[in-house]
Amino acid sequence: MEQALKTMIANMPEKTGKSLQEWKAILDKKNFAKHGEAMKFLKGEHSVTHGFANTIIHLSKAEKASGDDLLATQYKGKETLIPIYDSLITLVKSFGDDVTITSKKTAVSIIRKKQFALIKPATKTRIDLGLKLKDKPETKRLGNSGPFGTMCTHRVQLTAETEVDAELEQWLKEAYEKAQ
Repeated sequence: MEQALKTMIANMPEKTGKSLQEWKAILDKKNFAKHGEAMKFLKGEHSVTHGFANTIIHLSKAEKASGDDLLATQYKGKETLIPIYDSLITLVKSFGDDVTITSKKTAVSIIRKKQFALIKPATKTRIDLGLKLKDKPETKRLGNSGPFGTMCTHRVQLTAETEVDAELEQWLKEAYEKAQ
């Protein structure tokens, strides 16, 4: 079932004219109270087929509800890290409408067509940002993937919002561009 869903999401731009992220943004602005209202809107005003409309709505609702809960759990007792997290999210969202942000139990995946970054509150005072930058040499700041293992090739440890700087933006942008 998971592969079928992945295929449906991959085919969404071609079949509906928009990516899942774009549809989620549209539904987020409309803020429909009922599933049926959202279905009527997608099918009637955008000619989205029943299957795609249903998938868009369910994924939109699931991400919104569980994402907020998962984030709250991740940052409980680590609230001082939230400005760093917010800066990272604002930055990756600026790369394009094809960025998907998915909260998981212990981290947040940043995905284009493939995951290119992972944000994890590692301690009460540090966020670990995992990046996929194959063949990029390590530096003092751009270290090995550490606890991320094969999910990422590198890790940047962040303890202050000011560390979300031009150098970090360059690495994130590079990872984003490689994830197409």
